[in-house]
Amino acid sequence: MDILAALKQEEAKFEKQVNVTQQQLDTVRAAMKLLGGMNGCGKATGGKKRVMSAAARAKISKASKERWAKFRAAKAKGKQ
Repeated sequence: MDILAALKQEEAKFEKQVNVTQQQLDTVRAAMKLLGGMNGCGKATGGKKRVMSAAARAKISKASKERWAKFRAAKAKGKQ
């Protein structure tokens, strides 16, 4: 067998091994990324807790009360 041909075969084997190893490394990195975003319970952490301003809470509360008042008025009107 020609030495050059043998070297090319070895090169092809090593290239295949590199590709397989790269895929395994990608899998391990993906698992690390997934597990890195979890807390001890296995649930993903959401990051910072969202904080709503007092004015926004008041606005939402007011709108909700208005919707319920409208609903109750319509319900009472239908029963009469």
